[in-house]
Amino acid sequence: MATFDHLVRAEFAPENTYLNTASSALLPARTVTALRDAARLRAQGRPLDPLFADVEACRAAYARLAGVPVRRVAAGATVALHTALIAASLPPGSEVLTAEGDFTSVLNPFHTRGDLKVRSVPLERLADSVRPGTALVAVSAAQSADGRIADLAALREAARGHGARTYVDFSQAAGWLPVTADACDYSVTITYKWLLGPHGAAFLVVPEDFGDLTPVQAGWVAGENPWDSCYGPVAELAHSARRFDTTPALLDYAGLRASLELVEEIGVDAVRAHDLALADRFRAGLAGLGRTPVPAPGSPIVSVPGLGALQPELAAAGIQVSNRAGNLRASFHLYNTEDDVDRLLDVLSG
Repeated sequence: MATFDHLVRAEFAPENTYLNTASSALLPARTVTALRDAARLRAQGRPLDPLFADVEACRAAYARLAGVPVRRVAAGATVALHTALIAASLPPGSEVLTAEGDFTSVLNPFHTRGDLKVRSVPLERLADSVRPGTALVAVSAAQSADGRIADLAALREAARGHGARTYVDFSQAAGWLPVTADACDYSVTITYKWLLGPHGAAFLVVPEDFGDLTPVQAGWVAGENPWDSCYGPVAELAHSARRFDTTPALLDYAGLRASLELVEEIGVDAVRAHDLALADRFRAGLAGLGRTPVPAPGSPIVSVPGLGALQPELAAAGIQVSNRAGNLRASFHLYNTEDDVDRLLDVLSG
């Protein structure tokens, strides 16, 4: 069996110091090949059946990563679209509890409805802030801005104690942190960060009974027999979560299939150990420079207050990071090395 290092060397050859997975990951070589093959299939006018098969292979792979039956997984394109589906299921006047400063795609559909009561509290107070009358708690498993990790176990207990449901976005966690889909009522992720996929694919996990969701965005792919559902109203919705699918971006799923195969080959536990070791090395180096990052233990995302304005200078030096809310955000993944960490520290020290 190939080792971690061998797999990484075979798939990645960055031409710079890339520390920006929290924005988007590098594509593995096998994924680039799959995208080219899919585009060639389209260009040559061949049947698209293999591309639709890729969608189902991706759905099954994500179900394995999330630890749920494949019938509970819907395939789509964006977190915001899935959030809108959840928002549409709530009765007028429902209270939605959210974390302050969470990513917009997790929040905005609840606000734009206009008839929901949206309450925001600091992430650390989220579980304690669930109260009688709270209908839904929506939060990212790991915060985009600074990598802080939500206490999902505490949130689950608090929500159950008050009859609330939970909606968790694993976009900044899936691929390095085990996705505990059964720890929440609904969960979602895009796939172009730690899952190494192209832009344009996302997954929603729903309860066995669909959790009162109505497929308000249903198109032909939501039918139990999609090819018999192309004209007129869909006669029979899919018996699985596929009823919440949106028409897939076929080329993206062709690439994603290869990416998810790589994630499964390496294993989330191995990725997590590697990523966190690099993040901890960076945190230790920052301490030597007299800099204190936002506290986010156990996260591969490290956010350093006050240094965001250095992002253009670092980019010019061949180091890719992000400027988020004025903070320098570095994020580490399997293709990064200790040399990458040390190079960033060297530039910052200068």
